[in-house]
Amino acid sequence: MAPGTDSAAQLAKNPLIPLPGHWQRIERADQLARCRSMSIDEYWTWVAEQQRWSTPWTAVREGGLGEAQFFTGGRLNIADNCIDRWAENPATADRPAVIWEGEPGDVRTYTYAQLRDEVSALAAALVDLGVGHGDVVAIYMPNLIEAFTAIHACQRIGAIYTVLFSGFGPEAVASRLQAAGASTVIVADGSYRRGKLVPLLATLREARAGSPTVQHVIVVDRTGTLGALQPGEHRYDELVAANKAGTDCVPLDPNEAAFLIFTSGTTAKPKGVVHSVGGFLLGTWANAHWQVGCEEGDVYWCAADVGWLTFPIQAVVGGLACGMTLLCFEGALDTPTTDRFYEICRRHAVTKVLAAPTLARMLRKFGGPGPEGLSLKLFTMQGEPLDPETFTWTSDTFDAPVVNAYGQTETGSTWCYPVYGVDDLKAGSLGRVLPGHAFDIVDDDGVSVPAGTKGNLVLTDPFPTMCRTVWQDPDRYHEAYFARFPGRYATNDEALIDEDGHLWVLGRSDDVINVAAHRISTMEIEATIGATPGVAEVAVVGVPDDTKGTVPVAFAVLRPDADEPTVRAAAEAAVVREIGGYARLGNLYVAKALPKTRTGKTMRRVLREIAATGDYTGDTSAMEDPAAIAAVCESLQG
Repeated sequence: MAPGTDSAAQLAKNPLIPLPGHWQRIERADQLARCRSMSIDEYWTWVAEQQRWSTPWTAVREGGLGEAQFFTGGRLNIADNCIDRWAENPATADRPAVIWEGEPGDVRTYTYAQLRDEVSALAAALVDLGVGHGDVVAIYMPNLIEAFTAIHACQRIGAIYTVLFSGFGPEAVASRLQAAGASTVIVADGSYRRGKLVPLLATLREARAGSPTVQHVIVVDRTGTLGALQPGEHRYDELVAANKAGTDCVPLDPNEAAFLIFTSGTTAKPKGVVHSVGGFLLGTWANAHWQVGCEEGDVYWCAADVGWLTFPIQAVVGGLACGMTLLCFEGALDTPTTDRFYEICRRHAVTKVLAAPTLARMLRKFGGPGPEGLSLKLFTMQGEPLDPETFTWTSDTFDAPVVNAYGQTETGSTWCYPVYGVDDLKAGSLGRVLPGHAFDIVDDDGVSVPAGTKGNLVLTDPFPTMCRTVWQDPDRYHEAYFARFPGRYATNDEALIDEDGHLWVLGRSDDVINVAAHRISTMEIEATIGATPGVAEVAVVGVPDDTKGTVPVAFAVLRPDADEPTVRAAAEAAVVREIGGYARLGNLYVAKALPKTRTGKTMRRVLREIAATGDYTGDTSAMEDPAAIAAVCESLQG
């Protein structure tokens, strides 16, 4: 394109990709068409009718954005809908609910009936320990079957749960226990990650010194080496064995709190986003139904960490609510070799995978045995922008549709993507908005912008899955999401809608780089560099510049066979050619690795600080491999 042409608008002109016959699911098309013809409230009524209620609702919706209540008067229970309804049905009771594989290679499988029995027993044990309706239970463990049982034991009795990322250190754990006011913690004694034992119980014990509200700790003996317990600690297996009679599901108000998830905010105090019982169930059921689809013989692998909200959305709640068989993996996908992804898919006959785009980039970088012998028929991605190059490689390599989805922790579900088996695709786009949702793209004054124009993405109508407040801080909730554009929810993402009605989210608004009065999204530059032969992955950040105000700086990881000088020159030239001279890179650093969260998201704030100061001194507790910091810092010297 000509220099200076808006590369985001050019990306949006990527052609539609009709689904070939073997990707289509004709039986879903009529249902989707009916749902798209409904009003927002009619659609959510249809979704609610797919669930099991103990008391019917009296009103579908009351109130507007920031205050809406849904299905008032009704009562239901998440554990009942995700587990009991399938365990009670003779046709599904013995269906595998969760197939689990540990990093060392150990495997366990729970049917829906087995899962119901253990969840019920653990729930009864919680009640015996004094945990009641509205009490907070923290869950500090990796991807284990016990993460499923712990979450649903809380849901069963109306306790509020919060999952703590298993990579957190003592200070991060303590701050979240304090903020939540947790009375009980369910923890694994340890977990395995890249061949190393991660000592979770020891970390929790250190954190408890600053967590006075914690009265009980339930310990899962993951390693088989659990030693003597301290006062207030209980063995998980003994509590379950002592409570085989179980306890019934408690009918709950659909608008009451189901769980807290702590997000990164702009202040030091953790921000606990609150999601509701009924809203989260309805939205996650719809996600698994449309984004993934439950088909006979499916084994669905949500390749994410339980500490990332995607895992409860797609697996713990959404997947089980649809009656699916789920795969759960504990460890790292490059351990003991980079073939682990393919080995897991073959061993368990996985048919559908959800992951961050980083997984596909990793597979492309490492090469490996390829797709022969796999049963994959869907690859769905979310969590960070998906560049067209990665989309095309994944689709071509696995001969499967790539469903790229968008949502946020605060929205509780993904709400824009091409529906599996029905909608046409477009490399890099997010497809069309799902039924039951409405949005707009506006300028900084809140005025709608035309198609093809970048602006601020806002939601214009409430839907059940949206977070209901910030834990114990309602003012922060309204200030963070509703103050900038009154009457609308601000996603704080930059986006555009193309001529085919497809949404393109270009990155966080604070990731937009202003270069000499030109606004450039990081996704635009990353897509250009990522298309350069030899580049495996790339991240772009803005750093201060005395002349231009800000300049883009790129960090790239190259493929093993790439020639660094050649790739560097080609990538730098491509940015000028495809975007314009104003987007010229301040630097392109080649690193051996980029800092990522355990869920595969590139940590751009870390890169931004390193690019500006030469070092990073902040919190690394959520980082997959802190050694990546040294690799990035080293790249600045080369």
